[in-house]
Amino acid sequence: MIISIIIPTYNEQDTISELLCSLKKHSCGKSVEIIVVDGGSHDNTLTEAEEAGVICFESVLKRRSAQMNAGAERASGDILYFVHADSIPPPTFIDDIKTAVDEGHPAGCFRFQFNSDHPLLKINAYCTRFDRIMCRGGDQTLYITKSLFSRLGGYRDDYIIMEDYDLIERIQNKASFKIIPKNVIVSARKYEQNNYLKVQTANFTVFMMYFWGCSQEKLHETYAQLLSLPKF
Repeated sequence: MIISIIIPTYNEQDTISELLCSLKKHSCGKSVEIIVVDGGSHDNTLTEAEEAGVICFESVLKRRSAQMNAGAERASGDILYFVHADSIPPPTFIDDIKTAVDEGHPAGCFRFQFNSDHPLLKINAYCTRFDRIMCRGGDQTLYITKSLFSRLGGYRDDYIIMEDYDLIERIQNKASFKIIPKNVIVSARKYEQNNYLKVQTANFTVFMMYFWGCSQEKLHETYAQLLSLPKF
C-alpha cells in the first residue's frame, strides 16, 4: 500500500520544514509520497517545500477543503493521509495506519496532545480519545482509503470551515472509523495568539452554528470576528 500524505498550506514557512523533516525521517524506505498544496502563500512556504524535495503546487481554489481535494487528485497512493502544517504525526504513523486499514477500518485519525503544558489544553487533548464528533478535528490528522474518499466525493469544495467534521460524519455513516490511540503533536499557537477562553468560546459557538445549519459564510465570519487568526 502506498500512502499519500497531503498537506494544505498557507503562510506556513515557520512550521512546514519541521513537519516535512519528521515525515521524511519516519517514512524513509517506505511506500510514501508527500504532497504540499498551497493556498497562495506570501512567504517562503513553497520554497521550503521545494527544497525538501516533495511534490508541491498551488491550488486554483484558495481554501483548505479545495486544496486537500486537489492533493487527492494528484495522489497516487491507495491511502490518503491529510495533515495540517502545524501537526506532527507520531513516528509510527505509517505502520499504525496500515494496520488499522488491514483490520477493517478504512478511515480514522489519531488522538493529539499540544506542544504546551497548559493544564486546560491537556483536558482538550484528553477528550480526543472519545468517539464523539465534537472531539474530532483536522488537527488530529485524517487517513482514508482513496476508494472510500472517491465514493464519498471527497471534501466539499464549497466549505470554508468545518470541512473535516462534514467528511467525518459522512465516513461514519458508511464505514468503520478508527481513533488510533497515539498522539499527534499539535501547535498551541492559536491559544497563545488569543487565549484559552476565547478559543474555546469560538470553537463551541461555531460548532453549534454548524449543526444548526448556518451558512458557511456566517460560520467563517463569526469565527474571524471571535479570534485573531491566519487564513486557516
